[in-house]
Amino acid sequence: MKTALFALAGTIMLGSAAFAQDTLQKAKDRGHILCGTSTGIAGFSQADSQGNWAGFDVDICRALAAAIFNDADKIRFIPLTSKDRLTALQSGEIDVLPRTTTWTLSRDAGQGLNFTAVNYYDGQGFQVRKGANIKSVRELDGASICTVQGTTNELNLADYFRTNGLKYQVVTYQGIDDTVKAYEGGRCDALSTDMSQLVSYRLKMANPDDHMLLPEVISKEPLGPYVRQGDDQWFDIVRWTVFALLNAEEFGVTQSNVGEMLKSDNPEVRRLLGLEGKYGEGLGLTADWVVRIVRHVGNYGESFERNLGSKSKIGLPRGINSLWSKGGIQFAPPIR
Repeated sequence: MKTALFALAGTIMLGSAAFAQDTLQKAKDRGHILCGTSTGIAGFSQADSQGNWAGFDVDICRALAAAIFNDADKIRFIPLTSKDRLTALQSGEIDVLPRTTTWTLSRDAGQGLNFTAVNYYDGQGFQVRKGANIKSVRELDGASICTVQGTTNELNLADYFRTNGLKYQVVTYQGIDDTVKAYEGGRCDALSTDMSQLVSYRLKMANPDDHMLLPEVISKEPLGPYVRQGDDQWFDIVRWTVFALLNAEEFGVTQSNVGEMLKSDNPEVRRLLGLEGKYGEGLGLTADWVVRIVRHVGNYGESFERNLGSKSKIGLPRGINSLWSKGGIQFAPPIR
């Protein structure tokens, strides 16, 4: 039985590697990127009534399209549930998965996939009804908790409640929408998922002021885009696209001033914008790949504020997702 399972795993990984080869060229040939998204998480990836996608994770794919095509709209978005997202990437249905997916050892080493870079540091939390008068997760002993099937949330719950000697009943659903509806309808006592999603989904509830977040964060959830193993060039392009957004913010290169910054004498800015060195060409892109990204998408901070921060309905603080130079832990390697 074990031999058969190892053989099956090997077949999946070999198939994944075959699909991974020359992803950049395949994207160029078809004229667009295949981007895996959620089925709708406000602030991260959500389509409007006309089918136009927007969000913090969506901006990763828009930045990739800008870097490759000089057109941030050359993308086909493919909505995926938590259960199906990794399989879709393994099978070649999508080129990149920037969809609120946690970086873990099992995903990075055993499924034919590679994590590229953290674009959002998150953690799992809990939402309860204010009327329940619950102030701490430790008061949820014996409670029923709704969460999404096929995510790291289930294991985090098991670990936390076991470690703290608490009992609970888990109630899982395939999608986040069904999970939230079940909680709102009284199917469970608490809702548990990443803190950013709890904030996002509370806004969609009929009476958001009737609910509150508990103070504890029980896990580390570094989120970011995944690619298939077997295509180092595509891995580098996706990883350095995230780094380009961060470096652009650090050096003050914005959507409105990128043209003026092309006149900068700062050697780091000049390397970033392709004025010195052949760093874009080393990725298989043009020298001005970062200029294209910032012109079409903006820098990391602009994307954050537009989708999640002060200019959005969600209003999340930057917190640990601030730059390292401003009290956070977001840090991009230098372009040199």
